[in-house]
Amino acid sequence: MENNNAEKKKKSVFDSPLLSTKVKSANVKIFPEGGLGYFIGPTLALLANSILAGNFNRYMTDVLQMNRWISWFFTWLPVISVIFVVAGNILIGRLMDKSKTRAGKARPLLLVSVPLSILALLMLFVFLPSPAKLESRNTQIITTVLIAIGYNLWFALAYPFYFTSHSALVNLSTRNSKGRSLLATISNATALAAMGLCSMILPFFLDLLFKEGDRVGSYNAWKIFVIALVVITALGVLIEYYFTRERITEESFTKGAAQESEQKKAAPLGKQVKACFKDGYWWIMIVFFFLYQLGGMLKNVSQTYYCYTMFADNGAYSVKFGGQMQGLLSMIGAVPTAVGMVIAWPLSNKIGKGKAILFGAILSVIGGAIGFIAPQNFALVTTSFVIKALGSTPAMYLSLALLADVLDHQEAMHKFRTDGFTMTIYGAIMAGMTGIATGVLNLVLSAVGYDAELVVNGPSKAMQAGMSWLFIGGETICYGVIVLIFIFMGVEKFSKFDHKAIVKDQRAAALAQGVEYIPPAQRLKLEEAEAEVAADEARKDELRKRCEKKGLNFEEEEAKYQKAQAEKQAAADAKKAANDAKKAAAEQAEKARFDALSDAEKQAVEAKKAAKVKKQADKDAAVMSEFNKLREKYGQPLLEDDDGEETLEPAQAEQQLHQDEKAEPAEQAGEEVSSDEE
Repeated sequence: MENNNAEKKKKSVFDSPLLSTKVKSANVKIFPEGGLGYFIGPTLALLANSILAGNFNRYMTDVLQMNRWISWFFTWLPVISVIFVVAGNILIGRLMDKSKTRAGKARPLLLVSVPLSILALLMLFVFLPSPAKLESRNTQIITTVLIAIGYNLWFALAYPFYFTSHSALVNLSTRNSKGRSLLATISNATALAAMGLCSMILPFFLDLLFKEGDRVGSYNAWKIFVIALVVITALGVLIEYYFTRERITEESFTKGAAQESEQKKAAPLGKQVKACFKDGYWWIMIVFFFLYQLGGMLKNVSQTYYCYTMFADNGAYSVKFGGQMQGLLSMIGAVPTAVGMVIAWPLSNKIGKGKAILFGAILSVIGGAIGFIAPQNFALVTTSFVIKALGSTPAMYLSLALLADVLDHQEAMHKFRTDGFTMTIYGAIMAGMTGIATGVLNLVLSAVGYDAELVVNGPSKAMQAGMSWLFIGGETICYGVIVLIFIFMGVEKFSKFDHKAIVKDQRAAALAQGVEYIPPAQRLKLEEAEAEVAADEARKDELRKRCEKKGLNFEEEEAKYQKAQAEKQAAADAKKAANDAKKAAAEQAEKARFDALSDAEKQAVEAKKAAKVKKQADKDAAVMSEFNKLREKYGQPLLEDDDGEETLEPAQAEQQLHQDEKAEPAEQAGEEVSSDEE
């Protein structure tokens, strides 16, 4: 009876097949996990925030004209709301720590964001009174209240529920650094894709949403547009939920009941805060994200005003021409960013993620300086924009993977992770910076006397100067500071030892609790095999039903399927054999070149190789010594040279496991490999 009650307690709504992840692969794959869960879904889900960040402020100035009749509210709303944004992110971070389920601890919160997002968008656009009625004091009060509630509902709850959870998924997806870096690259590309759609395509249609001289028409156009946006947002979140997976969170459900119970409890907030505040690398990353997001948001929120007030068509300023210049500028600037997506990770493999971000920031500073030469010259501004965009790509694509390295380092030092607190701060920065940047923009707009109806007659010099400093100067200054702090970023040198320490600590914890320890790579391999069997059984059941419905012979259809699979496998084996032969030929050619050398030349080559090996060994020994000093400082057992024999990257570990199985076939098929055998 007690066992039955225990079973019931363990079950949750996320045990239901209806809410189970569709990703069954043990290793990260580009499709469907990367393509759907980390790109298509988030791109659709992030569209709404990108549109609000770039256009809601202009909606308030050009459609509602709030800067005229309640300027103090218009100026301070985004700034004061940052308080609620930070509080909301803290709440969500704690919920994420306490909501660990078989679906994960971040993914379930994605679903919570859906109803909140729908309500917030409706309040900000659909439920607002028409601008034709804003002469009434009562209508103004209703409008102000709806915007205040809707704005904070979006930025302090709906968006943080989504974005904090979304941002944590890369860190929780896998311990395989290559897989994690792949997902980090794709995940960061989604922000580019969402912002790109808003900054490259939407500007060409701004005259349909901001109708010059027709505020009521603009209001009605936005209502229709936002209703479509609500549907897109909900669809994107659902796609991301179903095609992502938290493999690291799942580890706590597979190491034994006692270990599961212990690991299911997140470290207290105080312990997480203490660990983070003492970590210099953590502070570098937090300051980096603050500056990176501040610079980017100053550029984004001011871009529509900048293009509207800086570029004229034969001396005539208009929403349509400004939108065209904005779209063209964004499209050209997207080219180096897209190129950066391809080269960012190979570059980091050569010089490291930290150095790639450092050198990219230097390039961005140079690009920004070029833009100030002639901020009204579209060709020069575009050149500046392109150089800055190219320089920003390492920061855009590699920063989350670098943050994951920092979190792994903390786990190696303290035996617990700080994902909850760290992603709370990260989410607060990424969400709250929109408000701070918008507040700065609104202060500048008020100071220079912005009026959309007067810009068509020619913007003032003060307006143009203010927009230049916001659009070009803000980001340039932020990257200058990033250059200075990233000189001291060196967490990557510890990564190999971090992984060894984590495995050592996990094994010791399992031994202390009397449960079997199965290394993550081996566990995932076994789980994937089980998932493949279950998936194949489901396929057969579906095929049987289809055959019964259409009067087909199940055995014949199954034979066709198996034949197609065999042909596919044969093609894959042939391709692998060709690659192996090519590799063997290259090795043979290299050996022949070496054999052709004189004895003196051979000795020189061997000496060079030995020197390289010794240099790397000395470097590893020095880093390991530094690592053990840190472990000793935090009261953790020291690493030995023979520790972590299972600390190969998951992909390498699985390959080794496969080789071991070939060499020594298991006597009993289906018998699990014990930790001793591993």
